[in-house]
Amino acid sequence: MKWQAHTDAISHKAANRLDFLGILKTSSLKPHHLLHFYLTVIRPVLEYCSVVWHHCLTEAQSETLEAIQRRALRIIYPPTIGMPYTFVLTLPKLASLHDRRKHINRQFLRSISSSCISSLLPIPRNHDVTSRLRAASVYPRPVTRTKRYTSFINYSILHYQ
Repeated sequence: MKWQAHTDAISHKAANRLDFLGILKTSSLKPHHLLHFYLTVIRPVLEYCSVVWHHCLTEAQSETLEAIQRRALRIIYPPTIGMPYTFVLTLPKLASLHDRRKHINRQFLRSISSSCISSLLPIPRNHDVTSRLRAASVYPRPVTRTKRYTSFINYSILHYQ
């Protein structure tokens, strides 16, 4: 379960779309139009089905995807070249891709309990017992010996309840 080929394909596809962003920049579009292009054309490529593969990414793979967003922000806002990435993210009020993927995973876990794939979740714990605990979790935590082959359901249960 390695995602290197997938992240390479995603980053290649997004980098091709960054070329279009550069072309739009040279045609003197305003930054808010360029940001809109990035948010609607490039970022969905970087986040597509991230619930499934986010927990398996290495730091290097995650950084590869963040580099695409960093390049896009440098194209959109040229005066920010050389500034820290966290500061550049505050200009358009964006979150890092890693933080967005974590947020999407949390939303997925909340929405799965009322959907047709709720059978993938374990049986919820008794509310009478969990209401009296300090750090109660709705679902029992799955026990795994390694993190390598954990499914995205198990990962979500462990980290986002």
